[in-house]
Amino acid sequence: MTGNPSPEPQHGERYHLAQNVTWVSVAVNIFLTVLQIVIGIIGKSQALVADGLHSLSDLLCDFLVLFANRHGSKDADKDHPYGHARIETATTLVLGLILMGTGAALLWGAAQRLQDPLALQKVHQMTLWIAILTLAGKEGLFRYMLHVARRLRSRMLEANAWHARSDAASSLIVVAGIAGNLGGITSLDLLAAALVAAMIFRMGWKQAYQALMELIDTSLDEQEVAAIRNTLLSTPGVQGLHELRTRRMGDRALVDAHVLVEPRISVSEGHYVAETARARVLKAHGALDVMVHIDPEDDSAVKRSVHLPPREELLRHLHKRLGDDLPGAEQIVLHYLGGKVDAEILLSDSFSRQPEAVAALKAKLEKVLTDDILFRSVELRRSAP
Repeated sequence: MTGNPSPEPQHGERYHLAQNVTWVSVAVNIFLTVLQIVIGIIGKSQALVADGLHSLSDLLCDFLVLFANRHGSKDADKDHPYGHARIETATTLVLGLILMGTGAALLWGAAQRLQDPLALQKVHQMTLWIAILTLAGKEGLFRYMLHVARRLRSRMLEANAWHARSDAASSLIVVAGIAGNLGGITSLDLLAAALVAAMIFRMGWKQAYQALMELIDTSLDEQEVAAIRNTLLSTPGVQGLHELRTRRMGDRALVDAHVLVEPRISVSEGHYVAETARARVLKAHGALDVMVHIDPEDDSAVKRSVHLPPREELLRHLHKRLGDDLPGAEQIVLHYLGGKVDAEILLSDSFSRQPEAVAALKAKLEKVLTDDILFRSVELRRSAP
């Protein structure tokens, strides 16, 4: 396949396109619902009535989608710092439950009628033409909705599109059932109604299950996680990766990761590496947000340093071990690594010019650090000339 993909619509355009496709679905389902139920009752076709009730559930679902699209597209606010995208998820769960309830009710009704010989009657030929019209209308609606849903990358709209496809499949069964009934096998109309009900229930279970998995923060699939992992590891300055966690928020992903960097770089350079990694994931994977935590060492494999005291206490401890203040120290950099502390002491220019004093300090440090419980090493550095 050649050519560049069409650019992803902006926020406002996404909202209007989603509204338009849903209103088209509403109009089609209103027309088909009325037509199927009225003609199904007149023509004595239980399968067509069942399919009409299916269309009625579609109509209710469409209004729920309109509600979710309006409220789920709102920007983040104080109470919802990650936005309102999970309104779509909750709506998808409600859609699934509605379908499950509709399917169960229709299946029960068909089963009851199949046990009643009086319910097995020949349907009117008019119901067959309405069933064929319904099949064509729902298949066309499915193709249109799926095209827009994939362009918008909206899981909710795609769920509604496949809902329309299940309607088309059920309408095909209805066509076959009515045709068989007209051909002399009168029970086929009720059997078709039962099959439609089972399909409705299955689709509802699938959508409800997927929405529930999102609401309990289930990870993205393995392929998506592997792609995000590769993007993070290929970022310049990233030496390793652990604790990569993902979850979905509507049709977007939330990503948390710990990345390993050179332990002795500056705070600002570490921040730069983190921001670079974050920007790459946002761009490459369309994530909603990415939280990158910088680690100077793999704290999932080595002893953590959280038990160590803060800077002020460490310096007091060092001064106490030396018996006096550190002479000539202009700056002290501390590295919390491997459960201990490595220190770098930048000496003043004047002190650095006293070789004997520097040697004496170095010897004293080596002696007191032999069995120190906090410091692993102290390195003396001369200031730049």
